[in-house]
Amino acid sequence: MEDAAVTRKEHDGSDRELVAKLVDQARAEGLELVGENGLLGRLTKLVLESALEGEITDHLGYDKHDPAGRGAGNSRNGTRTKTVITDVGPVEITVPRDRDASFEPKIVRKRQRRLSGVDEMVISLAAKGLTTGEISAHLAEVYGAEVSRQTISTITDKVIDGMAEWQNRPLDPVYPVVFIDAIHVKIRDGQVANRPIYVALAVTVDGERDILGLWAGDGGEGAKFWLHVLTEIKNRGVGDVLMVVCDGLKGLPQAIEQVWPLAVVQTCVVHLLRASFRYAGRQHWDAIAKALRPVYTAQTEAAALERFVEFADVWGGKYPAIVKLWQDAWAEFVPFLNFDTEIRWVICSTNAIESVNARIRRAVKARGHFPNEQAALKCVYMAIMSLDPTGKGRKRWVTRWKAALNAFAITFEGRLSPNPR
Repeated sequence: MEDAAVTRKEHDGSDRELVAKLVDQARAEGLELVGENGLLGRLTKLVLESALEGEITDHLGYDKHDPAGRGAGNSRNGTRTKTVITDVGPVEITVPRDRDASFEPKIVRKRQRRLSGVDEMVISLAAKGLTTGEISAHLAEVYGAEVSRQTISTITDKVIDGMAEWQNRPLDPVYPVVFIDAIHVKIRDGQVANRPIYVALAVTVDGERDILGLWAGDGGEGAKFWLHVLTEIKNRGVGDVLMVVCDGLKGLPQAIEQVWPLAVVQTCVVHLLRASFRYAGRQHWDAIAKALRPVYTAQTEAAALERFVEFADVWGGKYPAIVKLWQDAWAEFVPFLNFDTEIRWVICSTNAIESVNARIRRAVKARGHFPNEQAALKCVYMAIMSLDPTGKGRKRWVTRWKAALNAFAITFEGRLSPNPR
């Protein structure tokens, strides 16, 4: 162990000395660290060409200029130059060839023009909401690399296989809460039209966020569509859901009752309030919000009904559509009034799904409209995959949901710990 440690220290020291010499040489020659003919570009060229030389040596079975290769049946046949786009910009390299053209390099494959790090960078930029044109301009400005919009689109298409695998992955056997919401996108299919993409976001028994999947609709979804979606989720392992929070989607409550008979269907209070504002003049929004607060903070359903009657007496004449909206949603609005304050708080809070929606909307808005449904789903999927890169959001979720999960465990005793199947 001591000998290994000494050897490692000596190796690290020699590496540092080599790097220091290279940096000193670059300074003496007036080279920049990055940019065209910069030090990092030269190092990248050196490493790639050395690796390629090692690959062809392994392929042929003898070193360059080694007499052992005479009469071996295949030999080196010069080199060809190609430019590859790397994280430090375009780098021109020489690729060795063999006489019978059987050499297949691995580190820079035939016809490969970009190293994998560049593809990952493009996908990351796309996930953050940049358009193909903006990504192309960014690569040209920062790295001096000319990458066409079509090439960028081809790179991002690589995520489609991963999206299909993600959409079919196994899920947990039980979730305390599943939120179902829609993001509306513009899809050009003959003519540009608004189409919903539905997001199912669950909270796990440990208080972590788990996005179960994405489904594109046409805006006219009914019980049959929702039965298909929920059955798909159930077939991926979800045997029980304690509460499903949604936004009055037609046919969804009936589908939930068929798939998870014990689940509580709860209308999202935040969405109900926002829908109310659509029927009111902006000058009355604050007053209406203040008048409705006693309804959704009431201690019991009976008390909530009393407060709602008072609201209807004051505002029903001016805004009858708001009164009807709440009357139609009443059956799915009142269930959470029977639960503890901790459960009410997380159901009313916008934090659960709004942070996810905000990221998705930013990516969608940057693109304006999509050529087809697949392109829209790809954009939303990439936005979801880029959520919480530091992991700090995961910790906040667990902290925020701890009290609510304790309340769920007491209220729905035994259902958060299903029997092993």
